[in-house]
Amino acid sequence: MGGYSEYLRRAKPYIAMISLQFGYAGMNIITKVSLTNGMSHYVLVVYRHAFATLSIFPFALFLERKVRPAMTKWVFLQIFVLGLLGPVIDQNFYYVGLKLTSPTFSCAMSNILPAMTFVMAVLCRMEKVDLKKVIYQAKVAGTLVTVAGAMLMTLYKGPLVEMVWTKHVHPHASNSPAATESSSRDWFLGSIFLILATLAWASLFVLQAVTLRRYSAQLSLTTWICFVGTLQAIAVTLVMEHKPSAWTIGFDMNLLAAAYAGIVTSSVAYYVQGLVIAKRGPVFASAFSPLMMIIVAIMGSFILNEKIYLGGVLGAILIIIGLYSVLWGKYKENKEKKEREAMSLPVALKESEGCQHTNSGEEINGDAKSSTAVNAGDTPEA
Repeated sequence: MGGYSEYLRRAKPYIAMISLQFGYAGMNIITKVSLTNGMSHYVLVVYRHAFATLSIFPFALFLERKVRPAMTKWVFLQIFVLGLLGPVIDQNFYYVGLKLTSPTFSCAMSNILPAMTFVMAVLCRMEKVDLKKVIYQAKVAGTLVTVAGAMLMTLYKGPLVEMVWTKHVHPHASNSPAATESSSRDWFLGSIFLILATLAWASLFVLQAVTLRRYSAQLSLTTWICFVGTLQAIAVTLVMEHKPSAWTIGFDMNLLAAAYAGIVTSSVAYYVQGLVIAKRGPVFASAFSPLMMIIVAIMGSFILNEKIYLGGVLGAILIIIGLYSVLWGKYKENKEKKEREAMSLPVALKESEGCQHTNSGEEINGDAKSSTAVNAGDTPEA
């Protein structure tokens, strides 16, 4: 029984991350259906982050009531920018890219996030690069391979790749030049929007790391970002959507898409992923992201009759290779950092103990000198 409990304890992070990938995959499929059925991506962003705000707020209110820092003008300005980068720019661009391409393609493109975050961190001087070390060579090489994969997916569509279980399901693609040109143009535009969305998300990660130094309550910060982002998304939607009917939402796929994305992927996933990162580290959590692409590819081929093209497959392979190269470099870097900290700790303890021994020795010597002076009659006058 004890062995089973230990096995279950070790398996929990793996089960949690695999479950999260299924959750993310479901979000992509449901959102694709909603957007294809005509829901405005601007309105979807508003409702998604409204649901996210309402679901995260109670936890932030009670769990962080004793540790929540005071809000300052500078922190609020950063939250304002974070709201623009995440809920407004990233989500709208991602949904447009998802609508123009496919869920599998969008998931594959999102795997360039670690490499893009690394580039942003280097440009902001938050991360150093020493090309003489293997770990930095791996991170730079992985970034270049990831970019190459993204460019391949963007510029080359290629022939249709038939899956075994959908070989007799997919209708033959139209060979008319107009249809091919339109489809290729949408694919290219969708790729550009997905890259811009990932760039905005990487920028959010970098700025969020800076903001957490001043405002360390993560749940409260996420609540603020979702709330401010909701208000900003409302303003953008009022400008871009002039039909009042666009705001109408019933008990249908549109409501499910907004609620699912807001509650599952923006609230539950954030909390679970935070627990896993605290236990196993960010590299462990990031390593599962390619699994979502595989799940989406299988689900999409069954549910959406999704077509997968050779350019997307080859680009996705390059992106995954680059992703794990970056993650390996990050893992080795974190390991070296922990080893240096572990080695410096005993030295610091020895120095501290040495100071204590010196101070106690001085106190003993001082007491001995005082007692000698007293015995010799060299006492101060009373």
